[in-house]
Amino acid sequence: MARTTRVTLLFSLIVFGGSTSFCEQPTSIQVHWDRVVRISKTKPTLLVIATPPLRRGSAVHDDVLQLIKHLNADDVRYTPWQAYPRLGVAELEPPGRNRTSWDFSLIDPMTEDIMNATRGHSLVLNFSTIPQWMFKTSEAVSYPADPNQVFWNYEQGAELRDPTFHEAADYFARVASWYANGGFTDELGKRHESSHHYKIDYWEVLNEPDIEHSFSPQTYTRFYDAVVNAVHKVAPQTKFVGICWSYPSGHPELFEYFLNPRNHKPGTPLDMISYHFYAVPGMDETPEIYPYTFFNQADKFLEIVGYIESIRQRLSATTGTMVNEIGTMLPDDGLQANPDHVFKPVPGSYWNLSAAVYAYVFAGLARLGVDAAGESEITSRPGFFRSIAMLNWPDAQPNPRYRVLKLIQDNFAP
Repeated sequence: MARTTRVTLLFSLIVFGGSTSFCEQPTSIQVHWDRVVRISKTKPTLLVIATPPLRRGSAVHDDVLQLIKHLNADDVRYTPWQAYPRLGVAELEPPGRNRTSWDFSLIDPMTEDIMNATRGHSLVLNFSTIPQWMFKTSEAVSYPADPNQVFWNYEQGAELRDPTFHEAADYFARVASWYANGGFTDELGKRHESSHHYKIDYWEVLNEPDIEHSFSPQTYTRFYDAVVNAVHKVAPQTKFVGICWSYPSGHPELFEYFLNPRNHKPGTPLDMISYHFYAVPGMDETPEIYPYTFFNQADKFLEIVGYIESIRQRLSATTGTMVNEIGTMLPDDGLQANPDHVFKPVPGSYWNLSAAVYAYVFAGLARLGVDAAGESEITSRPGFFRSIAMLNWPDAQPNPRYRVLKLIQDNFAP
């Protein structure tokens, strides 16, 4: 059933109703329930990264999968990602004269479990990592033998060795065919069989290519076209999500270029675009300052979304929008790759504040007509973006960030 964006007014109560400690006088809010701003179509959803807690045999595996299933969310974004190369890259070595390195043995169990946990709901499949050997680098990039070891230096280089992008596009098409068509034929003509015949609702092309490989709008658009053309051949019913930028502010040229159909190969679908938002305080800010910083950044982001939406409506009105990473992040998380860094304790008030920021941004995106608002991220934990966690660790029980998503999903999903 459609919901109106009286959501915005209601979440003003959630966000500000209990914040009188920062004000001398309680805030007075008048709700006009008879005023319809927009019929909401925004889906509350979440990001799931392929990490060790999702592996079968993990102490929290069953609990995490049950929590994902319990949300009943559409457009869940599942991302096997470069920080765990063996859990996210299906061909870790280049093909040789007589053999290839294709191996889904660690990737399949997690993917199967996510498919089962989201059965009956749309899923965004985001195999986001290009095998590192496809890039020009001064030397080969090694990676840990232990699949559970986080590795922050896998993605290196900015120039692919195949300037046509066909090599990378064929890699992603084979991954898609493994899950959609029961297997694929590799570079040497050998058939690899799987038992999978999943419906791939959405395929997202890369993750944050602006920072992971410094792709320009032009380079990314060419890459998107190559991947979409290749994946579409093996999964013709699949829709595609493009851009996936980490920092949408200050880059109108990206949206102007990508959303202009004239800059794509004829017939290339522009089904969805995506981008991200994290509110981040300064390193020297105290918890008392966080609310002012977070909501100020959220307001600025929503202004940016409005501007991007005006570009989208002008150039490609049928394209949808997913903001599929939303959260707050403490600056300590940016230093987690440093083994000598000593992390500050997360303030107890932080988790309620972070939950309120998601609710506030969701309401703003609903008002603007965005298609999906994805909270980030359910397997985050100490050592892996701890401040965007949706669960308490080590027992993986819901924290306020998960609970606010569940509240919104139960009451305001389209």
